[in-house]
Amino acid sequence: MSTRAEQKLRTRQSIIDASLELSKDKGFPALSLREVTRRAGIAPATFYRHFVDMEDLGLALVDQVSLILRQIMRQARHRVKVEGSVVSTSIETFMEFVENYPNLIRLLNSDMVSGPKQFRESIARETRRFAEELTDDLSSPEQMKRQPLANIPEVAEMMVMLVFSQGVMSLDMSEEERKNLVRKLNIELRMVLAGSHAVYLKKHGKK
Repeated sequence: MSTRAEQKLRTRQSIIDASLELSKDKGFPALSLREVTRRAGIAPATFYRHFVDMEDLGLALVDQVSLILRQIMRQARHRVKVEGSVVSTSIETFMEFVENYPNLIRLLNSDMVSGPKQFRESIARETRRFAEELTDDLSSPEQMKRQPLANIPEVAEMMVMLVFSQGVMSLDMSEEERKNLVRKLNIELRMVLAGSHAVYLKKHGKK
């Protein structure tokens, strides 16, 4: 990669990093171009060489979300032990993500109702992908041997939405409160899985 191309990538990343840092307090939708360019140490003209407008920058942040969500699932699968639960580990990994990237989790749950359709669709697409990844894990031979489940796609979607909403709540919590929330989430998710397992047994005529 040429030095010019490297510089362009660094500048683009500095803009993204600046917007992420600023959005910790009031969320990305409330940011202004002036705030972002000042934090990034660039002129507005430089910003427009990399992004069409602030909404375009928002879409770039959603792309970052996509990469991080995939990374979460990879980390969870790597961390889970043979006798452990990939669901539990995924939740713990996700909550670490919430703590480390509070502004991105706000983006996922953005109330930017007046934002562009493309922005909202991008967020919805990434949450669906996270649910699809979880669906794969819940459908795995190991999981089905340990606790066979029914209606897995719907169960995964329910679990993801539950965790995402709780993740937003955790942004204003203390470390101890967040730990308690993770424990509570694991209990609630086990209840969801237990219900799905009961439906599976009923469908297959098992007690």
